[in-house]
Amino acid sequence: MKQSNKLRYFFEKYGFRVCSRLAEFLGIKSKDVRLFFIYSSFFSLGLGFLVYLVLAFWMKLKDMLYSKRTSVFDL
Repeated sequence: MKQSNKLRYFFEKYGFRVCSRLAEFLGIKSKDVRLFFIYSSFFSLGLGFLVYLVLAFWMKLKDMLYSKRTSVFDL
């Protein structure tokens, strides 16, 4: 396996999963969303990366607040 594929799989497994969740929500490939963040980071001098981090923080908060509980006693 190529080194670049190993690196990509590492980030997909342990990353924030922003691109895959956003792509799932929009109904497009996660590869296209990743390319959008990469290109926007280059063209806007890091603004795409900042948006990525804000989305990651927002999704993490949403997951913590809206977690499904199986019973009343899980509080």
